[in-house]
Amino acid sequence: MTSWPRICSLALLVCGISIADLQAARPNILLAISDDHSFPHTGAYGDRGVRTPAFDQIARRGVLFRNAFAASPGCSPSRAALLTGRNTWELEHAGTHASTFSDKFAVYPDLLEQAGYFVGYTGKGWGPGNFRDGGRTRNPAGPSFQRHKRRVRPGVSSTNYSANFADFLEQRPDESPFCFWFGCHEPHRSYAGGSGRAAGKTLASASVPAFLPDTPEIRSDILDYYLEIEWFDQHLAQMIHQLQQRNLLENTLVIVTGDNGMPFPRAKANCYEFGIHVPLAVQWPDGVPGGRVVNDLIGFTDIAPTLLAAAGLPVQRSMTGRSFLDVLQSPNQGLVDASRTAVFSARERHSSSRHQNWTYPIRAMRTQRYLYIRNFRPQRWPAGHPAGFGKDRFGYYDIDGCPTKTWLIDHRGAAVGRRFFELAVGRRPAEELYAVDDPGNLRNLINDADHAESLSRLRDRFTQYLKQTGDPRILDGGDVYETYKRYSRIRSFPPPTADEPQ
Repeated sequence: MTSWPRICSLALLVCGISIADLQAARPNILLAISDDHSFPHTGAYGDRGVRTPAFDQIARRGVLFRNAFAASPGCSPSRAALLTGRNTWELEHAGTHASTFSDKFAVYPDLLEQAGYFVGYTGKGWGPGNFRDGGRTRNPAGPSFQRHKRRVRPGVSSTNYSANFADFLEQRPDESPFCFWFGCHEPHRSYAGGSGRAAGKTLASASVPAFLPDTPEIRSDILDYYLEIEWFDQHLAQMIHQLQQRNLLENTLVIVTGDNGMPFPRAKANCYEFGIHVPLAVQWPDGVPGGRVVNDLIGFTDIAPTLLAAAGLPVQRSMTGRSFLDVLQSPNQGLVDASRTAVFSARERHSSSRHQNWTYPIRAMRTQRYLYIRNFRPQRWPAGHPAGFGKDRFGYYDIDGCPTKTWLIDHRGAAVGRRFFELAVGRRPAEELYAVDDPGNLRNLINDADHAESLSRLRDRFTQYLKQTGDPRILDGGDVYETYKRYSRIRSFPPPTADEPQ
């Protein structure tokens, strides 16, 4: 069969356009994705406790998006959705954590490579999981560039991301456009305790979300998280500098985001605002009017179609998301495309946290006014079973081990801690509804008569979309998710009892 590049080459010769002209016109692509990074935590969004000059510069010179949402509050399924342009429930095994990723699902790095792009990644690509059992010979993010290492301090990866990017650029064939994935391991835990304060940050500069108690221990934990966001930003700055030195920046489409929310209770692994609302800034000097702030709802399924469209390639018919290249190239700001009225997120299994590796299935729909959540197995523990092992007195393994989790457990019986502990680990109703002006998602409006009409419309749209896109949870209960193999550690938990069904 004649390849796409061969067909294009013949067409261009007929039109009198050289391959070099085409390559020069197509943008390079740099996608920078942090690991566990909630929406508010950059300088561009107003957080004064974290220093992110590289992100802030991209936001000033490009487009800052205020309503970007990950496809899942966990890294592996969220990254799979970004790579494929499909909802997590459309990806079988890849739609849950630490499983496999079938090669029948096209990913944008492969599509760009087939069209003449030089592709690669450093740090964390798709994962955790086993892509080889899905029939793939390499990570879905592309060929790996991991040669350079350096140990700087405890708590941060030894991967020298920016040096590996320089390696990639050195190996780039002349005239070839490139697509590079910078997958930072930070700010994923674990952190060096007290590292934020040791670096000169003050407790007063930490912004404590409304669903966490405001204590010195938790403020210090947030400062450690800030410090690792800054590590991501420092490598991003070095990559931008490398592009400038090579005169490549003007025609490079730079997308900066995070795979899911901050690694704190009621954030990561939850479809609440701080679990799925992520930063997003985009710069492409040659192709995108800069200096704009956009409020359109953008989902991770929209990224792959956008990259293909920017490269002049057809968007795959299998992709559920749609390109927002028109939003990027518009001179307008605020609400640019009024047809973008909802985005969707989902989770199944995260850590091994329940009997027989059972999941905690959630689907969420975010509009400009509301966050609607459906918990499909509300009888289960949302943060994992309370059972712990070894030195761990308690389980709740869907919450990363951290000083904040320890504080909540230690103070669960006290008046000051009980409410926050229950917010993090307590069982939840089958439905939840929150207004956007409640970013901590503390006031469930599901039974509020003033929102009954809106709730009815949201339910109808939510159900229609899940049916239309073939979500097993809405079609047949979704028990298939309990059967998908997990390649990471599996813990044993006591079976459910009559008074504590799972």
